[in-house]
Amino acid sequence: MPAGMKPLEKFLKKQTTALTRAGGFVGGVTDKAAGGTGASRRRASLSRVVPFFRETSPESGQPREVFSPDSEDPPSWPSATGPGLPAAPGSAPGDVRSPSLSSDEQSSEASLITESGGGGGGAAPLPSDTPDNLTLTLLDSAAGKRPGVCTETLLDDFLLTHPIFLAADRFQQVLMQQFSLETQGEEGGGGGSEVARKRAVLSVVFRYLDTYRELLQEEGERSNSFPKELYLCAVQELSQYPELVEDVLKLQRWTEILNSPSVAEKESRRKQVRPLFRHFRRIDACLQPREAFRGSDEIFCRVYTPDHSYVTIRSRLSCRVGEILALVREKLQYSEDQPVLPGNLVLVAVTSAGEKAVFRPSDEAVFTTLGVNTHLFTCEPSELDSLLPLPEEIHWTPGDSKLHDMSAEEVANQLVAFDWELFSCVHEVEFVCYVFHGEQSRWRPLNLELVLQRCSEVQHWVATEILQCQSLPKRVQLLRKFIKIAALCKQQQDLLSFLAVVLGLDNPAVSRLRLTWEGLPGKFRKQFQQFESVADPSRNHKSYRDLITSLRPPLIPFTPLLLKDLTFLHESCKTFHGELVNFEKMHKVADMVRIIRRYRSSQLAMDTETSPPHLQTKAYVRQLQVIDNQNLLFDMSCKLEPKDT
Repeated sequence: MPAGMKPLEKFLKKQTTALTRAGGFVGGVTDKAAGGTGASRRRASLSRVVPFFRETSPESGQPREVFSPDSEDPPSWPSATGPGLPAAPGSAPGDVRSPSLSSDEQSSEASLITESGGGGGGAAPLPSDTPDNLTLTLLDSAAGKRPGVCTETLLDDFLLTHPIFLAADRFQQVLMQQFSLETQGEEGGGGGSEVARKRAVLSVVFRYLDTYRELLQEEGERSNSFPKELYLCAVQELSQYPELVEDVLKLQRWTEILNSPSVAEKESRRKQVRPLFRHFRRIDACLQPREAFRGSDEIFCRVYTPDHSYVTIRSRLSCRVGEILALVREKLQYSEDQPVLPGNLVLVAVTSAGEKAVFRPSDEAVFTTLGVNTHLFTCEPSELDSLLPLPEEIHWTPGDSKLHDMSAEEVANQLVAFDWELFSCVHEVEFVCYVFHGEQSRWRPLNLELVLQRCSEVQHWVATEILQCQSLPKRVQLLRKFIKIAALCKQQQDLLSFLAVVLGLDNPAVSRLRLTWEGLPGKFRKQFQQFESVADPSRNHKSYRDLITSLRPPLIPFTPLLLKDLTFLHESCKTFHGELVNFEKMHKVADMVRIIRRYRSSQLAMDTETSPPHLQTKAYVRQLQVIDNQNLLFDMSCKLEPKDT
């Protein structure tokens, strides 16, 4: 990545054909790779999942980016100019072009989002203010002191986005202070005013605990101390304010929910070693319904050495790289293959294409950030250049696909079922954490990263299955089957696998197979052209947006595009203006999270059949074997149909 280029700017400058570049980390081992932030790694991974980050303005022929997730019209923001952001000739005022953080340096008050938020019940978002003052405004609204403010929308906006501008510990501290605050000296105060204030605090606390319940349970005593302390404080004030008895009982139940059930659950989860997609997976585990991953979950993982021997470690999902290295060092100490204990070890991610990225000892939760066929290696710094991908990642064996023996309907059903399980595991706050990771690092978007990994995996699965097939008639059959699978996924409103299959068929290594495509019946070619139009990036992905707005829940969106919209919103305007929070930006972020919430407002009906053929297809779909090395895929393609044919 060129020095100074921001992650989103890099996304927007990618050509559409860049979608098929090999997974893993961009570039070789550099100081940037070794010291890059978790946010840059996560955002960079998005560019390899979404190919269409760029469109061309028909008037100017220049790259152009538009934000609105609901319409093709660009928002009325000032044009951003600066290094790498030239204004296109003849462009209209208000066009937004390839935003980067550098545009923030030149922005002024006018660069804040000025659109009134939709879904706000007609109430305008709050003006910019300090984080603490916004908290007080929220409590005033809940207490009825600000009748003109839409309490429900304001509360939802604040709770979904507050970690971006106000740390959870500080938020909890303000709530405690406001609950204990004496208000009798205020004008128009009195006992009724104090009760209203305390009830307002408790109502906000209940919504906060409900929104972050799973995440707070995961943090254990650190987070659970807040409701405990508030509960003890409220009990002491019951004699003076008996009207609070119902609220105090509710707070007691919340304290029990955050403590008692988690003990048994933690005990159960401690005995269970969770399987990730491609890291020491187990067939029996992959058939179980998918549950949300938590940082304390333990997984088995292989960590390789330069000679491709490996040690198997059992590690928490959220542990730091330094802890992983300590576990590896302990294993190597008792290994017969390593008579001499290595000195200074580093942890490296090596892709199937040979790209490397060195992790810092302080990096956390690295397992879910790995590419489809990316493996962890440990070595001394002097051995870094000698690291090579595993032999099975470089070589391939021709053969017939198992798909020939499976029906397209069954495969599509299993794709949809698995996608729904994965999408349902993603906490809505993870979408905000993923994009704002540099400013909000308390919770890791573990489950969301696995959804993105799955999207990339399905794309490469399509290309792998077709390119491993040596028989031309059978390749044509596979092509037909994949188009049918895409149609069935679209029919069942799984746009994640639908577009992943379409993008897999658009892989240059597949699309160049002229003889294979010519053997496809005209009906299927026409149908695939219609599918390609949905993936068309022009006019701000209008075809895709028109399609998804016509659907009703439950549905599975193309998640990378959601993150692209959130990323663009984040990078195109400031979170803070001086010490003031741009709450209109927070309102737009919360609006997009509510859209995601609506997609999951109904439950998808799941198939529970347990026949052997059904379980065989289920296991196949959940453990796809893919090649994600684009150079290798091209070599396979050229051997099937040489360039001169």
